[in-house]
Amino acid sequence: MQQNSLKVTFFASLQWMFFIFANIVVVPISIGLAFDLPTYEVVTILRSSLIITGIACILQALIGHKYPLLEGHSGVMWALMLNLGASAPTLGLSLIDIGGGVATGMLLAGAVVILLAACGATPIIQKIFSPMVMNVFLMLLTFQLAFIFFKGMLKINDDGTLNMAITIFSVIVAIFVAILKIKGNAIIGNFSLLIGIIVGWILYALIFPAESLLSAADGAQSSFRFFPLGKPNLQYGIIFITFLGCILNMSNTFASINAVSKLNNSSPKPKQYRNSLFLTGVYSVVASLFGLVSYAPFASSVGFLESTQIYDKKPFLIGGAIITILGIIPSLGLMLATIPITVGNAVLFVAYLQLLGTTLKGFQGHSFNSISIHRIAIPILVGVSLLATDATIFANFPSLVQPLLSNGFIVGVLLSILLETTVKWDKKLKSSTSDHGG
Repeated sequence: MQQNSLKVTFFASLQWMFFIFANIVVVPISIGLAFDLPTYEVVTILRSSLIITGIACILQALIGHKYPLLEGHSGVMWALMLNLGASAPTLGLSLIDIGGGVATGMLLAGAVVILLAACGATPIIQKIFSPMVMNVFLMLLTFQLAFIFFKGMLKINDDGTLNMAITIFSVIVAIFVAILKIKGNAIIGNFSLLIGIIVGWILYALIFPAESLLSAADGAQSSFRFFPLGKPNLQYGIIFITFLGCILNMSNTFASINAVSKLNNSSPKPKQYRNSLFLTGVYSVVASLFGLVSYAPFASSVGFLESTQIYDKKPFLIGGAIITILGIIPSLGLMLATIPITVGNAVLFVAYLQLLGTTLKGFQGHSFNSISIHRIAIPILVGVSLLATDATIFANFPSLVQPLLSNGFIVGVLLSILLETTVKWDKKLKSSTSDHGG
C-alpha cells in the first residue's frame, strides 16, 4: 500500500513539474525575444524564471495561501509587456526605455501590494474584487487561455502559412489526452496530462526534426544581472499602464484561492489572502529585478487539479523543488526547453477545459433578468470581443492607451468592477421581478 502511495507521489510530482514548466517556459523566452536580447540573455531569464517560480510555489504552499496552486507569470502582464515591446516604434521609445518603465511600474506595484497586505487592507480589496467580479475574471481567463493555447497548437511557418503536419500532430495529441481523461480509468485519467506530454514529446522528436531556440553554448554564457530589460526610469505612461496591470493582477489571488477552496470544501481565512498577497508583491519586486513578468497564483491551476483529482500538496512541493533545480543546473533546464511548444500547448488546452466548469459553477445561485444580465454580459462580451480583435485597429488611438484598449481581459475586469460598484443589481432584480408579477 505504501509502495503504491510512493508511486502515485512520484508520478504526480513529475506531472506537476511538467505542468509548471509548460506554463512558464514560453513566457521568459518570448519576453527576451520581444526585447531583442541576445540568446544567452534569454537563457539567463529562463533560468531566473525557473528558480524563482519553484521557490515561489513552495513558499505559497507552505506560508502563503497554503494550497497547491501554481504561482507563475501573470498572463495579463505577459500580454501587456509583449504589446509594449511591439509598440516601441510607434511610441518613439527604445526597448530599453520601455523595459525600464516596466521595471519601475512593477517595483511600485509590488511595493503597494506589500504595503496593502501588511496593513491588513485585504477586506477592502475583497470588496472591490467581489464574487461577481471574480466570476467574470474566471470566464475571461478561460477564453484568454483557450485563445492562447489553441493558437499555440498551430505551427505557423515563416511565410505566415500553416504547417499542416505539425498542427495536425498537435491536435491529435490534444484528442489523445482528452480521450485518456474521459475514457481512461482513475489512474490513467489522473495522469493523462503527464502521459500526453511524454508521449507527444517522444513522437514529435521521432517524426519531426529537432527544433530548439536555445543551446548548451548559450547556457554556458548565461550570467545573472539586474534589470536586463532596462534600468528603472520615469517613462510615466509605461509606468502607469504597468502599474494598473499589476494592481488588477491581485484579482488572480482572490479568484484562485476561492476556486481551490471549493474543491477542498473549505473556507479560506483572511490570513491566507493576506499572506498570499504579501508574497505575490515580493515576487513582483524580484521579477522586475531579473526582467521577468510579474507573478500571481494561477486560477487555471484549478482546472489542472480537477483533471488530475490529486489534491495532495506533497507532489506540488516536490515539483516546485525540481523546477528550482532545473534553473540552477543549466543543462537540465535547456533539455526540458526542447519540449515542442505545440505539444505543450495542446496538453494545456485540454487541461484548462476544466476551468470552464469551475466558472459556470461560480454563476450558480445567481438569478438574472433582462436588466441584471448586463452585469455579466457587458464585461464578458466586450472583453471577449476585444480578445478576438486585431490590436492594430487601435493604431490611431493615443499610443500609451493602445496596450490597455487592446487587452480585453483588463478592460473586461475593469468594466465588471465599475458595474458592481455603481449599480445596485439586487434592487434591479427585485424591481423587475415585482413589475413582472404585477
